[in-house]
Amino acid sequence: MPGTLTAHAEATLCPVALPAIAYDGDSLREWSVPVSQVPSLCPPEKGVLWIDVCGLGDPALVQAIGERFGFHRLALEDVLNVPQRPKVDVYDGHLLIVLRESHYPEESEQVSIFLSRGVVVTFQEREGDSFEPVRERLRKSAGLLRQSGPDMLAYALIDAVIDRFFPALEKLGEESDGLEERVFTDPEPEAFRMIRDLKRRLLDVRHAVWPARDAMNELLRDESGLIQPATKTYLRDCYDHTVQLLDMVETFREVSSSLVDEYMTSVSNRMNEIMKVLTIIATIFMPLSFITGLYGMNFDRQSPYNLPELGFRFGYPALLLIMVAMAGGMLWYFRRKKWL
Repeated sequence: MPGTLTAHAEATLCPVALPAIAYDGDSLREWSVPVSQVPSLCPPEKGVLWIDVCGLGDPALVQAIGERFGFHRLALEDVLNVPQRPKVDVYDGHLLIVLRESHYPEESEQVSIFLSRGVVVTFQEREGDSFEPVRERLRKSAGLLRQSGPDMLAYALIDAVIDRFFPALEKLGEESDGLEERVFTDPEPEAFRMIRDLKRRLLDVRHAVWPARDAMNELLRDESGLIQPATKTYLRDCYDHTVQLLDMVETFREVSSSLVDEYMTSVSNRMNEIMKVLTIIATIFMPLSFITGLYGMNFDRQSPYNLPELGFRFGYPALLLIMVAMAGGMLWYFRRKKWL
């Protein structure tokens, strides 16, 4: 039924961690939340509570968090049913922001962000994320983040997830350059397999970034009141980053498509070179085969139609010299014509 919370098979293999940070302009508390204390969690009076759920293998925990903060069951279902298309869903009193996070060279993972009044809850498929720089900024009590509300924290998390794609795309671009050189010098089937793998990973990035751009645009037009106008100025920067990422992805996809054509051209040229060499070898041996075939006919020496050369004392070595001269002359001519 709609709203049923079920963990997928792979999620149950990852341990679940529940770190939390509660902060305001003057203080910060960081701790690991026991599952039994989830119903008693609450944000500071004038601050923000950030709960980061690492691992989606415990539907009961997800349900407990949803009940504590009033998250809609359909939103919780989207958190567990991965992968979801990046999007923004508006509910009564909270927002659900779904993004994909790049983990080069591994597959991307889903990151879900709930934004409510005084509370930000993030859900990740596994530990090891791009949120550590945000935690460091909170710990240092520097900048605007500690002085602002949960919408600014949500922006910082979104920005960290989107910026994670830039180094991944740089690595894919380096792979593309290396493959282009390899296609020209060594067009082996392994290179073609690597090109297909590159195209698949670029397509995965495109599927993550394209809808993320639409999600950022929807956040900019949000009228729920959970995102302040000042924060939307920063979210516009996230939108610009998604547009820049899409340009990079499209460029690399065009390059990878051209690599397929270059690979096929290189293989065809290599085959033509092989056929040319074989044809030249066959051409050289054609007159030699004719001569040996002609003198291989064993006519009777007493016949009036015999070959007079058969009685020549130096006929055999002379014929060999003639054949060597013919082969050498043809090789010289082919090299002069730059066929070899």
